[in-house]
Amino acid sequence: MEGDGSLRAPGLVLAALAILALAGCGGRGARTPPPAVPPSAPIPPAATAPEPPPKLSPADRAYASGAAAMAEANHERALEMFAAAWKESPGHPGASKDFQEALIGLKNSGDESFRHGRLEEAGRRWSAALRFISHPADKGKPLPFTKADLKASIDQLSASLMEKGLVEYRKGNLEAAISSWRAILSYDPSHAEAAKSVQTAATQLENLKKIGPPK
Repeated sequence: MEGDGSLRAPGLVLAALAILALAGCGGRGARTPPPAVPPSAPIPPAATAPEPPPKLSPADRAYASGAAAMAEANHERALEMFAAAWKESPGHPGASKDFQEALIGLKNSGDESFRHGRLEEAGRRWSAALRFISHPADKGKPLPFTKADLKASIDQLSASLMEKGLVEYRKGNLEAAISSWRAILSYDPSHAEAAKSVQTAATQLENLKKIGPPK
């Protein structure tokens, strides 16, 4: 019995070693391979900055200001800006296109002021229209009024204000008289009769203030 066991022992040892060897090989073969490294995502190109808008020329800036004034019915300001655009760029298409419309609007606004009794305002607007009526930018259709029409309206208004001032002056209302005559000078500083009347009445008013009220 002992002889049989000693004979079987070397065989068992060799078999065990073989099994271990096979197990070692199988273990190495069964290892999970390392995860594959994903390819790098492509880097997007750098964003290109938008190009700045083109700069407006001085003439175009002036015209844009005039167009904005037109939208607000500020016709005198619009004419000033259109004239400035024309000065920077003679023949400016925008100024040439809109100049007449602004001029008609200014004259009509003077008419409206006159109808509502705002005489000083009417005089200022008619005088401004008279100043722009001969501008070279006005090359469109014939205007519905002439330079002579505007001048006649202004002269008639001035005569009316002079008479109103004289009525107040004769009543002894010196301040009211001065107010009427100064209204003329607000739109026609060269009106000699109004300037002289204001000076005379103002001197008299100052002397009365020095004397004081009668006791």
